Amino acid sequence: MIRLFAAIGIPEHICDALPMPDGEIAGVNWIPDENFHVTLRFIGEVDNAKARDIDDVLSAVRAPRFEMALHGLDTFGGKSPHALYAGLRPCPPLNHLHQKIDAALTRLGCPSDRTKYTPHVTLARLRNAPEHKLAAFIQAHNLFECDPFTVTEFGLYSSELHPNGSVYMLERSYPLN
Repeated sequence: MIRLFAAIGIPEHICDALPMPDGEIAGVNWIPDENFHVTLRFIGEVDNAKARDIDDVLSAVRAPRFEMALHGLDTFGGKSPHALYAGLRPCPPLNHLHQKIDAALTRLGCPSDRTKYTPHVTLARLRNAPEHKLAAFIQAHNLFECDPFTVTEFGLYSSELHPNGSVYMLERSYPLN
């Protein structure tokens, strides 16, 4: 079995621009730069035959290249936040690509995610992080903005779960027109 998701990798110069703390914050597990991405569709665990079918379906997705820009910081989880993330400026072409990939994978029999699609780059996983330190970090960086970058491809990634966090591997890239 292999755990898969479709995503857009973040260019190194954008990773370098993302806000990071000057020191450690208890309860905050920072994601390594090489794992930064914008998820297009979580797929989950599949066998090798299904993975080949997924590759075939994603190879047939056609969409134009587009510009995307990260903007602002926030958390997921309400009063008990579990993730710190950088948001994105509204990007209709990104939403269009997400919908095409979701529809193709749903037709293949991969269950669709029922939650609202909120494109983002996860910066850290949170576990009982001190609210005042987390709030201070977000406030210090809430106007974060990076230059737009051109998205020329998306990828199929595998995810291996480890005690210190997931390790992501790009399995295949798919060019955008």
